Amino acid sequence: MDKSSARAQGAFPPERDQPEQQSIIMRKTTRLASFVLALTASFAFAGGEGWVTDFEAAKKKAAEEKKDLLVDFTGSDWCGWCIKLNDEVFKHDAFKKGVAEKFVLVELDYPRDKSKLSEETQKQNAKLKETYTIKGYPTILLMDAKGRPYAQTGYQAGGPEAYVTHLDELQAERVKRDENLAKAAKLEGVEKAKALVAVLKELPEDHLSHYSELTGEISKLDPEDQSGFVKAQQLKEAKQKLEASISEAMRGNKADTVPPMIDAFIAEHKLEGEEKQELEFTKLQILVSSAARSGEMDKALKTVDSYITQNKLEGEMKQNVLGVKMGPLLQAKKFDEAAKVIDAIIAVDPNTRAGKFAEQFKPRLEKMKAQAGGNKSDNPPHGEPGHVHEEGE
Repeated sequence: MDKSSARAQGAFPPERDQPEQQSIIMRKTTRLASFVLALTASFAFAGGEGWVTDFEAAKKKAAEEKKDLLVDFTGSDWCGWCIKLNDEVFKHDAFKKGVAEKFVLVELDYPRDKSKLSEETQKQNAKLKETYTIKGYPTILLMDAKGRPYAQTGYQAGGPEAYVTHLDELQAERVKRDENLAKAAKLEGVEKAKALVAVLKELPEDHLSHYSELTGEISKLDPEDQSGFVKAQQLKEAKQKLEASISEAMRGNKADTVPPMIDAFIAEHKLEGEEKQELEFTKLQILVSSAARSGEMDKALKTVDSYITQNKLEGEMKQNVLGVKMGPLLQAKKFDEAAKVIDAIIAVDPNTRAGKFAEQFKPRLEKMKAQAGGNKSDNPPHGEPGHVHEEGE
């Protein structure tokens, strides 16, 4: 059938304008465009086809298909490790096939180029970043279909097959969680409360707020707090308020108020052991950073040495504290002194995680030293190993 005969039978619209038929065509075109835009908004292609961007739609899909959620909080156009994870893992068929029957893939992107996302998606992502207290990228959360996280990970070397194996191991934690919840359901009173507390202790600590139905049940079952759960939660909330106060002080250039604040908190809550060490370490970092920013490099370094001596630190704890010296030294481009710190860390024990990392960092340090006189472009991208934060970052 040629065009003229086809047109006579209505297979083609007439070439001349006809307002009524044109209006129908425009309405159909608009509906089609809206459908395409909606479809495009629901799928992200940084990792290839199949990544949902509508979180609520993803939860519904996961519930219908009896799958979990793999949620990637990413910075697709600026985060070095995000791009690396995408290129090495997410883009590959071995990954897509490996997770196809287990997860609904969700990409929540925080790009510098905001034009990549609709305003609605930007608002959704901002809210979810706050809801799940995301502090860095990439953050990969594994969740059940209700949106409750049960495991957290990020970049892992080894390619798509190794990453799928890693995810399988993490998903086993959800299976274990559900089995233990089923066992707890058969108990009563304080014993049930203690069983539920044991379940929560196996979950990512930063995400217990998503299990409010369990925490509420524990409080009712154990009004005298025999499990110690309520006391632990109160301490956690107090620490969150302390962190907020510290952040406010640092933003207001009142770093000198932070150490007394930490000391008062430790005394008030009678902290000992790891909880006390954690806050003491935070105080040390602030003292060292403040001294370095004031141009008192010697004071900053001696503060670290005094801390090690006073607390009689050994092993990996000593290595971690020595590592506090690296930030100020790299910021000041004192690469020779930084190299001595690296050697000191390795000398404590080359076989610990800190010792191995220090050994691996030596070539990067040499490269940074060689490029010290170059342009800012020589500085590795933000998020890459060896990146030195410039003033204002």
